[in-house]
Amino acid sequence: MHLSKKCSVFKVVLSALLIVALLQLIYLSFLSRFHGKQQRYRYSELFGVKKNGHPEKNSRKERLRYSLSTGGIFDHSGQYRVYKYLVKSDFTTNLKPGTDPGSNVLALATHTTINNLHHLESLVERWHNPLAVAIFAHGEDVKFATALVYALSFFCPQIQSLVDFHLVCLSGEMASFPEQDREHFAGLEDCASVFSRLETHRDKHKNYAIGGNVSYPNNLLRNVARGGTQSSYVLVLDIDMMPSADLHQQFLAMILGRGPTGDEVFVLPAFEIRHARKMPANKAELVQLYQVGEVRPFYEELCPRCQAPTNYSRWVNSHVREPGPLAAAYTLTWTDPWEPFYIGPRAAPLYDENFKQYGFNRISQACELHVAGYRFSVLSSAFVVHRGFKIQGEFHARKDEENKRNRVLFRSFKEGLKTKYPSSSRRC
Repeated sequence: MHLSKKCSVFKVVLSALLIVALLQLIYLSFLSRFHGKQQRYRYSELFGVKKNGHPEKNSRKERLRYSLSTGGIFDHSGQYRVYKYLVKSDFTTNLKPGTDPGSNVLALATHTTINNLHHLESLVERWHNPLAVAIFAHGEDVKFATALVYALSFFCPQIQSLVDFHLVCLSGEMASFPEQDREHFAGLEDCASVFSRLETHRDKHKNYAIGGNVSYPNNLLRNVARGGTQSSYVLVLDIDMMPSADLHQQFLAMILGRGPTGDEVFVLPAFEIRHARKMPANKAELVQLYQVGEVRPFYEELCPRCQAPTNYSRWVNSHVREPGPLAAAYTLTWTDPWEPFYIGPRAAPLYDENFKQYGFNRISQACELHVAGYRFSVLSSAFVVHRGFKIQGEFHARKDEENKRNRVLFRSFKEGLKTKYPSSSRRC
């Protein structure tokens, strides 16, 4: 009798467990079907597939398809293919003659390979204004870059609104519409999932170690991004650098107050911050971190002379707890080998595209600004910060070889400036 009771209880428990397991299977099946339906809906939005026999309109897809159909244009060397405005922002699309100039005084231009594109998320969150990105891709990354840029512009409202994407690849390569490469879109459901996918590529290679003897054309990319803006002034930054908060609004107020000057660039003191630290938003936060060694001048360990003319001690010690409006704190004469980050007018000389890989790519442009007669005014409270300390031993293997080659190129570049600016008494 006692055994019979035990068997009955066991049967009841077993039946209950079976029912729970069955319900879980039904629930999971429902979730799977629901998720699949969501994905199919997303794909129909992404690609504008036919619905009830009629193709759905997808203007973003059509603009991308048109951009790709042009086949891009070759750069001056003929080594690279450039797709200008691969994906155009709503801001640029809707920009019309007579637009309020206050909305388009300053744009940010940046460049990267696909492995560093994940930095765009925090950059857009900080900047909140027009931004141009030039991406270099090679081999299979050309397809991946095209697909992920399209996904970013589709899933991320702020990127859709403000970011223009330009793509550069080798002249023998061509980008294609990602409709045939849907594996790149598997699992993408929202903006966060796209950036998660980009994170998986972050350690694929360093910008300067692409492989296959392929050179990273940093100055070409800077020019492509800069030329892809419509603003009066441009700030050109590497994508892993962050400007101070509210820089756009502060700079706009300053320019409207003092008026534009065509022969002046505005220097942003550049710093490095430990990886674990939160990016400072304003000068007070930055100075606090600077005083305890968590922030230091950019390239302090690798090339202190490259940033020393900024005069960090003067800038830090002029710090006022109650921040006033942004202003030009002091003006400096360029000295070799200073390579400042700056906001410059649209008409400023372009970067020399003969410089690729590591070394002299930004110094050469600063040198030309000097010879061309530009003044370097250091801004009172604006700055840029690089994520992580730059330290010896972390660079790609061919860095020294590239630096040596570009040093020779820099000598001939300086000689060329004498011919380009015959009336200038300035030299570098």
